[in-house]
Amino acid sequence: MSKSTKRFRACLALTALVAAALTGCSTTDGGSATTADGLTKVRLQLQWFKQGQFAGYLAAVDQGFYKEQGLSVEILDGGTDIVPQTVLAQGQADYAIAWVPKALASREAGAGITDVAQIFQRSGTKQVSFKSENIAGPAALRGKTVGNWGYGNEFELFAGMTKAGIDPARDVKLVQQQFDMNAFLAKDIAAAQAMSYNEYAQLLETKNPATGKLYTADDFATIDWNDEGVAMLQDAIWANTEKLTDAKYQEQTVKFLAASLKGWIFCRDNVDKCRDITVAAGSTLGASHQQWQINEVNKLIWPSPAGIGMVDAAAWARTVRIAKDTKNQEGATVLAKDPDASAYTNDYVTKALDTLKAAGVDVTGAGFAPRQVTLAEGGK
Repeated sequence: MSKSTKRFRACLALTALVAAALTGCSTTDGGSATTADGLTKVRLQLQWFKQGQFAGYLAAVDQGFYKEQGLSVEILDGGTDIVPQTVLAQGQADYAIAWVPKALASREAGAGITDVAQIFQRSGTKQVSFKSENIAGPAALRGKTVGNWGYGNEFELFAGMTKAGIDPARDVKLVQQQFDMNAFLAKDIAAAQAMSYNEYAQLLETKNPATGKLYTADDFATIDWNDEGVAMLQDAIWANTEKLTDAKYQEQTVKFLAASLKGWIFCRDNVDKCRDITVAAGSTLGASHQQWQINEVNKLIWPSPAGIGMVDAAAWARTVRIAKDTKNQEGATVLAKDPDASAYTNDYVTKALDTLKAAGVDVTGAGFAPRQVTLAEGGK
């Protein structure tokens, strides 16, 4: 068993133990502590460090959208050793941001969590190669050295290869990839995993030693899992399932969602301002990188014909099917069975959207057009 699989399963086991330990002792009154000025304190657990991926929540704090809803929101950084859905299940956060397949795996292991708003409607995961490798699609990965991060991030890649008739255990050389593009740039990996809003930008921020200028998109080929029909749902807002039985927490959830969605709408319409908010929030990445991130994340959200945050039933079903049916190189799947009906709900996001629409806010972004972002060396 690989280190990544061991760690992934260990995280799920921890979630199950925590959920079991909390049975009967979690708070269900929906009430949190309040600030001196009467705002309800809320903690949001991110799945990574503060960056443009989470700009909407940072903007909702900065622009006072949470305060408008009577909330004082503390945003908690994620990291390599933080499993946001576990933090939520432990009661150490009120809401969490997590990819759907990972969260469902934790849920199957015992975590009581529910997807209450699907922020990203499209997948941001790509497999990137130098054009000289002639990898135009998943079938061309045969015989290549293929990188992936593991930790549950790899199943779109495995689903894409399986669909193309490639056995991940025999037909490619799999490499455990670090959360950077160094091995790819050194050409130790022929096709590397990259998020459109992060690692792919890192390539375009790097000088091509052959030319002395920054790499451009023309230097690379990308496989987009949306185009291949194996995209899985990613960033969603998760709530505590047990606490959703309480009227106060239900009301708080609607307010939290309304403010969070308004933050993302603000970042759709104010990319530069959200770049500055993100940098000021303490991101270690530079201004041009953050501007790229926000612009690319906007592409994953907008347009949202049904309204930002609505869970699309077809996309959910596809994600569950891939999570159940796709095996990694060790024959493991993300899920053993279908999640139950409380795994997601559109009830609270619908109410949040109604609040925003009543205030004249554009919640679909039908006219959305992405920006053209110029990256600087090193993302500065």
